[in-house]
Amino acid sequence: MDADKIDRQARRILRGNDRGGYTVPTAGLYPYQWNWDSCFAAWGFSTFDVKRAWFEIHTLFTGQWDNGMVPHIIFHKRADGYFPGPDVWQVPRVPHTSGITQPPVAATLIRSVYEADKHYGRVHMELVYGRLVSWHRWFMTHRVEEGMVAITHPWESGRDNAADWDAALENVDGSNVGEYTRCDTAHVDAAMRPSKEDCDRYLAIVQFSRGANWDEAVIAKDGPFRVADVGMTFMLLRACRDLLHIAAELDHYTGEIEGWIKVLEAGVARHWNPEGFYDSLDLRTGAFSGAPGSASFLAWYAGVENEGLLQLLTDILDRTAFGVASLDPRRRRFDALRYWRGPIWAVLNAMIGLGLAEMGHTLLAAKLRRDTQRLIAEHGFYEYFSPLDGAPAGGKSFTWTAAIWLAWAGPHARGRL
Repeated sequence: MDADKIDRQARRILRGNDRGGYTVPTAGLYPYQWNWDSCFAAWGFSTFDVKRAWFEIHTLFTGQWDNGMVPHIIFHKRADGYFPGPDVWQVPRVPHTSGITQPPVAATLIRSVYEADKHYGRVHMELVYGRLVSWHRWFMTHRVEEGMVAITHPWESGRDNAADWDAALENVDGSNVGEYTRCDTAHVDAAMRPSKEDCDRYLAIVQFSRGANWDEAVIAKDGPFRVADVGMTFMLLRACRDLLHIAAELDHYTGEIEGWIKVLEAGVARHWNPEGFYDSLDLRTGAFSGAPGSASFLAWYAGVENEGLLQLLTDILDRTAFGVASLDPRRRRFDALRYWRGPIWAVLNAMIGLGLAEMGHTLLAAKLRRDTQRLIAEHGFYEYFSPLDGAPAGGKSFTWTAAIWLAWAGPHARGRL
């Protein structure tokens, strides 16, 4: 392995996907700024250009709504070849955005960017702190139910077609969404993407929420999809812990954030599936999804210890070549190359590995980091990979895979947040 060469390639990918203040996940397939992708891009940039990292963060927050929500896509400028674009979302603001959010990793990764250069970052942290608090407050007000984070669309989870949503999506009627042209399958083999039936249902949910003028109360009461996402709960809990650290560092009031942490910690127990893993559950029916996968193992990232879960993780890693599959390979719905129904994602490997290391599981964390390093070194900077043999899939020259190499997986990376 020529680590220096791979480092240079990773930096070239970040520079190449830079669109002047924001970074696209990859050219063609994803031509706009995505929320959590952008935060990971900033983490990667902070390893060699901390000023550019902060530029990424500030650009992301130009899309923040007045109610505090940070949307999952910001449409800074028109780009052909993506569906659904701003004309479908019809959000009346500039810059145009989607109408839903995405995993709240910003506080965690902004803390890391800040700690890469506190002298330069202090003023930037002061500028963005209030925006972070506002976004977290929006989550706690509109999306936390019994301590768990509710999503109103599978795309909010970042794990679009995960098996977690199968049962809940059966109750979404996608038969009347009208004609549309998918653009993703022009870039990637359709066998690696969500199905047409899934996409019909995704669009039906968008149309409902758009018809409700994105009113959270209406969507909560009557929306066709509302699931407590185990991944979102763990990520928001971790983000609140990091936000608390930032607040103390800046000498701001911490009581509100401490209250949020207590609520979310209590909610974690409600995600425990008696089958033996943390799971998502349909808030309309109360049924667990029965889908142990990478999101289940974000427990340690959130500061939650569970010895039984550790054994399940070890069992899954024994069946995979390069890290944590997005769905347990022993499950009937497992598909090694279809997006979030089985493939390994370097970004989830990193989050799980970081959590394991912080909670004292250093040997397992080191193995996960080595496996991810070998995966990228051998197969390249792809969007995701087969957990069986590491075969690359999805988009090429992918921003957050490059960022994970630079910030965590590569031999020269810090390997920590």
